[in-house]
Amino acid sequence: MKRIRTMLACVCAVILLGVGTTALVFAEVKAGSEKTVVVTVNINKADAKELAAVLHNIGEAKAEAIVKYRDEHGPFTSKEQLLNVKGIGVGTVKKNEALITL
Repeated sequence: MKRIRTMLACVCAVILLGVGTTALVFAEVKAGSEKTVVVTVNINKADAKELAAVLHNIGEAKAEAIVKYRDEHGPFTSKEQLLNVKGIGVGTVKKNEALITL
């Protein structure tokens, strides 16, 4: 009899936890239905602050390096040309490819 009560208590606990979890997941789905705004940045016209604000893994220092490279070598002719800027690798360019315009 004691085993049966213990098993029933465990089953009830699992059911209650499951109901609570379902409500939280439903709330997250409803909250996530907002529209997302995608912002792009022109790497030939943007200043360092704009670049740092829009691009992933690009802070102020790397953004300033992009502007300096652009000033020294002229406008970028491709997104891949960012690889010539010290501190920017293939992963960073691929991650930001959709955000970059020329």
